[in-house]
Amino acid sequence: MSKHEVIVYSSNGCAYCEKVKAFLKEHGIEFEERNASIHKEYMDQLIERKIYATPATFIDGNLVLGFQEKKLNKLLGSTIE
Repeated sequence: MSKHEVIVYSSNGCAYCEKVKAFLKEHGIEFEERNASIHKEYMDQLIERKIYATPATFIDGNLVLGFQEKKLNKLLGSTIE
């Protein structure tokens, strides 16, 4: 099983953020959560990349905006069953 670097930029009250996190947990994928509602520096990191919405999930540097199950599956590849 390969290991991926997964970072989820989330915000409070974001339904799609919860879907992304639930999907990752369901498949046993470890991830770092960066809540942009709580920590201003995380929102600044997104704005530097011209991203203005959450969830913004980075898998090995590849961006997935929103909850896109097919794209998550593709990027995580053989890691999920």
